[in-house]
Amino acid sequence: MPTRVTVCKGCCCGNVEKGNSEVPIDFLKNSWKENDIGKQVKLTISGCLGPCSMNNVCLLTTEEGRIWLGELHELTHYSALVDWACNVARNEGNTELPEILVSHRFEPKKTTTDLPTIDFN
Repeated sequence: MPTRVTVCKGCCCGNVEKGNSEVPIDFLKNSWKENDIGKQVKLTISGCLGPCSMNNVCLLTTEEGRIWLGELHELTHYSALVDWACNVARNEGNTELPEILVSHRFEPKKTTTDLPTIDFN
């Protein structure tokens, strides 16, 4: 399973009309392209990921599991995501978060509608 960075751009995340910080989609896409990391680390811009109170949200999926990040409000947060992805792409297996992102890690609350993820690959 390839490493994946899923960035929420749903109902709340990136919605400046609701007073939330913009999600720099073009910056992320361009960074993935410029660093040529798309084969090793997939970038997905998604609809709502769920924990809207933590906007802006990102989900990092690795072989070790899932890492949820929230309250990503500054370009430096997204730059750190790019740095993390570049590091993972070049040093397979090293998924340690940059220091600036550590305090943004959270565990989403489970609800009765949460279903297990099934990988059919």
